[in-house]
Amino acid sequence: MFIDQYFLLLVLPAMALSMYAQFKVKSTFAKYSKIRSSKNMNGRDAAMLILKTNSINDVAVESVKGSLTDHYDPRDKTLRLSEPVYAQPSIAALGVAAHEAGHAIQHARGYGPLVLRSTLVPTANIGSRFGPIMAMGGLFMTWYMENPIGMLIFNIGIVLFTVAVAFYLITLPVEFNASSRALANLRDSNVLTQQELEGAKKVLSAAAMTYVASALTAIMSLLRLILIARSRR
Repeated sequence: MFIDQYFLLLVLPAMALSMYAQFKVKSTFAKYSKIRSSKNMNGRDAAMLILKTNSINDVAVESVKGSLTDHYDPRDKTLRLSEPVYAQPSIAALGVAAHEAGHAIQHARGYGPLVLRSTLVPTANIGSRFGPIMAMGGLFMTWYMENPIGMLIFNIGIVLFTVAVAFYLITLPVEFNASSRALANLRDSNVLTQQELEGAKKVLSAAAMTYVASALTAIMSLLRLILIARSRR
């Protein structure tokens, strides 16, 4: 990656927002990890309760090493909770556990955006890794080597990267919906009081900001590549 005016104007601010979002989610999670829930229920038990309440009996709940490494794996129907979430009865732990349980509910209900995101995963991974490289390589071949194949490579790179950007965008409703389901289930199951729900909401809102920042960074990076190509035509 080289530095140009489009990088400074478009990508750099988005990257700064992403860094702030990462700081915000870690600090918010740390704050509410110190506040024990009144029901003294840990993340694992909360996730199991929410799954049972939603008639989901084929999803396993396991502990995984690390912090904020929580995720739901639809391939083997396993909800993996990080160590600070799995066994801790904090407001933050319950919020995160409920959010991941929300993804399991989405999977069980065939939630459209989740299904679409899952189909895009292979191409999005390729596009995110190789799309920008192919685009810049294609421009280099066109400008400095005067190779006519350069623009073809550039266009292929842009298409691949566009799929990756689409993946980031589709991720937003998936994550927002999982958080909405989480808060509703925590409330309806009486896992958290109304005051405690406000804390869980702040944790999930901070996490959501990281997805917004990632999507914005991807969009700005794609726009930068297109503008660089147009500026030399």
